[in-house]
Amino acid sequence: MEDDLGVDEPDGGEGPRPEDEPGTGIVVAFGRQLKLVRVAAGVERAELGARLGYSASSISSYEQGRRIPPPRFIDRADEELGAGGVLKVLKEEVARAQYPAFFRDAAKLEAGAVELHIFATLAVPGLLQTEEYARAVFAMRRPLLDEETIEQRVSARLARQRIFSRQPMPTISFVIDESVLRRSLGGRSIMRGQLEQLLLQGQRRNVEIQVMPTDCEEHCGLGGPFTLIETRDGRRIAYVEVQKESRLYTERAAVRELEEQYGILRAQALTPRASLALVEKLLGET
Repeated sequence: MEDDLGVDEPDGGEGPRPEDEPGTGIVVAFGRQLKLVRVAAGVERAELGARLGYSASSISSYEQGRRIPPPRFIDRADEELGAGGVLKVLKEEVARAQYPAFFRDAAKLEAGAVELHIFATLAVPGLLQTEEYARAVFAMRRPLLDEETIEQRVSARLARQRIFSRQPMPTISFVIDESVLRRSLGGRSIMRGQLEQLLLQGQRRNVEIQVMPTDCEEHCGLGGPFTLIETRDGRRIAYVEVQKESRLYTERAAVRELEEQYGILRAQALTPRASLALVEKLLGET
């Protein structure tokens, strides 16, 4: 998964725009609810904005569904307007509108997973990316993304990383092609920070990072990257993404095939300890 949540913007900022049609419904619905609650409380837009540190135009943008309000705004608006939770209850759905449409279902499953197993062949997995690396990845996209969308995507990606400290802790593993670690996306300094991040995250008790070495003569994952997800209720799901197309596999036979691949990939890859040693070696060479 390469590509919430939560854009804590500077005071007076308006926040990211709904990116595309599938994501605008909940944002528009939230905006209408916000206006109803505000009017019922007898509070003008300018007054609410002054209380929360936002401009009246920002409040207007949120109410009209033209901008995605950050979670911090939703929490504070609910409290200031005495909404009793009717705004807060929509917070997660509103935040998910920041994602590209093709990733939203996977993002929801990821956030609640008890196990995640990720095979990466093109770039460092989003859950492990630094802010600088993520920004470089999005800036390279073609067609070009505008600056606002880039910042929106970066914020959403970094917010996903809260999963590492979630309780109860999920089990998370990664198998990353060595070529990914040798590709200095964004430049040497950005890649140094990214390699340091891998070493840091690899020390977590619930995280294992393995590297598939380029000189390995056997490689069962040439079909491309994928993610395996196990939910709290025991469902096993596979997520596969190519360009802007994605698919969630729930059929047991299809998921089992990718589970088999992942098991063999882990056997073919370096051990977690040897993998971190390689990352440290590459860091010294960068």
